Amino acid sequence: MPTPGSKSPVNYRLRVTAGPEYALDTHRVVPVNADKTLRIENELAIIYLCVRIQDYTGLPNGSPKTSKYFSHPLHESDQYSISFILIPKQDISGNDLVWGNDFNRPIRDSIPPGFNTALRIVKWAIDPGLDGDPYADKPYLYSPGLASWNYFRIGEKVGPEELSAGDEKKENVHDRISVVEEGAEGTGEKERGRLQIPNDVSQRKKYFLDENVRNDFVFEKGRQYLIDFGNPYLGFNDFTLRLPGFHLHVAKYIDARKHKLRYTLKNRKLDKTLLVVLFTLLVEGSEEEISERELSVGSGEDGNAGSSSKR
Repeated sequence: MPTPGSKSPVNYRLRVTAGPEYALDTHRVVPVNADKTLRIENELAIIYLCVRIQDYTGLPNGSPKTSKYFSHPLHESDQYSISFILIPKQDISGNDLVWGNDFNRPIRDSIPPGFNTALRIVKWAIDPGLDGDPYADKPYLYSPGLASWNYFRIGEKVGPEELSAGDEKKENVHDRISVVEEGAEGTGEKERGRLQIPNDVSQRKKYFLDENVRNDFVFEKGRQYLIDFGNPYLGFNDFTLRLPGFHLHVAKYIDARKHKLRYTLKNRKLDKTLLVVLFTLLVEGSEEEISERELSVGSGEDGNAGSSSKR
C-alpha cells in the first residue's frame, strides 16, 4: 500500500490533518499522540478522531514522540493508529461503508518495484477484502470497514442534542478511544448478539467478507461505533512497508507531487466522504513547512472541523 516518503526523511516534517471532506479548507491539524480528540462533522456523521504514531517527530511542534497506547499489550508492536468514534446521522448499510486509501492524481509512474507483490501479501495475509485500482487516473484501495478495522465496538445510542451541531461533549471522549477493544457495550451488546457478530477479531473480519452479511448490518443513526485501525507494517519514521517476509522502502519512489497518503471513510453508494485523514510530508525549512509550523502552534486543540461544504 503506498505510503508517503522522501529520499532523506530527516529533511521532512510529517503533518496530519483531518476533515469531513477532501477539500483542505475543511481540515484541521490533528494533535498526534496527544490526549485529545478532534471532532469532525458533516451531514452524514459526527466523528471523534485520535491519531497516534510511534517515534513521531512531525507537526504540531512539541507533539509527544509516542503514546501510552503503544504500551498496551494489544499494541506493543503497532506503528500507528487511527481511532475514532463514529455516530451516523442517517442509517448506512454495512456494505456501503468503505475504508482505505485514495488519491487525486495518478501514482502509476511512481509505484515502486515490488508493489504488486506487496499488494498480494496484504490481500492474502492482512486484508482479504481489499480491492481497487492503483493504476487508475484516480487510484484507490478500499475495503469494507467491517472486514478491515482492527477493532470494532458497538456502543450506545446518543440523544438528539448530540446529533445537532454544537460544542464538544462535556465528557472526555478521548478516554473512550484510548484503547478500543473488540465487543460491545450497553444496548450495543444486544445488537451484536442479534446479528451473531463474532467477538474474536479475526472471525469478525472473516464474517463480514460475505457481502450478504454486510448487507444485513446497518450503521444506525445516532448509535456510537468505536473503531481502531493500525498495524505494525507501515513505519512513518523511516517510510518502510514491512510485510511478512517482504520489506519495501518506498521513500525514493515518491516525488514532490506525490508525498501524501490519505485514509478515507466513505459511503460508496452515495459517493460521499465521512472522514478524510491526510498524512503529508513537508520539506523541512521550506516556506510551506515554516508556515505550517507556525500555524500549528495551538491549532491541535479539541474543536469542530467544519460542517459539510461542496467539494
